[in-house]
Amino acid sequence: MMGDIEEILVSREQIREMTRGLGKRISEDYEGCDLIVVGVLKGSFIFLADLMREITIPADMDLIAVSSYGASTKSSGVVRIIKDIDIDIEGKHVLIVEDLVDTGLTLNHLKELFGTRNPKSVKVCAAFDKPSRRKVDIEAEYKGIEVPDKFIVGYGLDYAGKYRNLPDVCTLKKEIYSNS
Repeated sequence: MMGDIEEILVSREQIREMTRGLGKRISEDYEGCDLIVVGVLKGSFIFLADLMREITIPADMDLIAVSSYGASTKSSGVVRIIKDIDIDIEGKHVLIVEDLVDTGLTLNHLKELFGTRNPKSVKVCAAFDKPSRRKVDIEAEYKGIEVPDKFIVGYGLDYAGKYRNLPDVCTLKKEIYSNS
C-alpha cells in the first residue's frame, strides 16, 4: 500500500493539531446549545471520531451515508442518500462533519435537506478544503486544512474503497488511478 503513495501532503501530527483546534472552537461556539453532530459516511468516520473526542460540551451524534463518487476520482454530481439520520433535528443546532469539501455539491444538498427539517442552524465542519474545485458557492464554517487540487487519500479518504486507513493524507501515484 505504501508503494502506491506519491507524497504525504498532511501529516498525522498536523491532523491532530487541526482537530484539537476545531474541537475547541466548536465547544466554545456551541456552549449551552443543543448540538447534533452529523458525520457524512464513509469518509468522515475517522475525523468524526477524533473530533468528537475534542468537543468538550454535551453533543449528540448521528451518521448519514451519501454517494456521489462511486469508484471514480471525480464526483458524479448526483447525490444519493444511502442512510439518513435517525435523530429529530427540529429546533436543534446541526453540525455536518465532512472529510473534504471538494465540488460542494454533496454539502449543498445536505444543507438544503436538513434545512427542510426546521433545525435552529445548520453549519459545516470539514477536515480538508479544496476550494479550487468548487461548483457551488458553499464554505465550511469550521475549516481544517486547505489542500491543493490533487486526488488525496488517507485519514478516511479513499480511492475505490482503499487507503482510508492511512494515518496521513497522501497523494497516490498517477498510475494507480489513471484508468478511472
